[in-house]
Amino acid sequence: MVKIMLEMLVPTLWACFAIYTGWYLTSAKHYVPLARAEAKTLWHIHRQNVQCNGKKCMEIRHRDQIIGFQCECGYRHMQKRPIISKTPACDIELGSPEYSTVDNLRTGYKSK
Repeated sequence: MVKIMLEMLVPTLWACFAIYTGWYLTSAKHYVPLARAEAKTLWHIHRQNVQCNGKKCMEIRHRDQIIGFQCECGYRHMQKRPIISKTPACDIELGSPEYSTVDNLRTGYKSK
């Protein structure tokens, strides 16, 4: 009787452990530092998007690094990233003509 119960309990515990590990790796996040200019830009975007009347924003710090801001209206933005995420690779070649800044302007001039 005990052996049958153990045969049912052990796979159930492993399944629970696997589900918890998957949840932790995809949901757990850590703070990503922001530059002061980035935080200010994000605050200006917040003000424009929701027509916020806040005049000041307060920096949110974690271990002496800016990780977000809080607006006077109560809105809080904290920059977080999943624990297992990688930094995205840049696939754009900076010298390629299809990404030329001059070509993207609405003028008749085309670069060589």
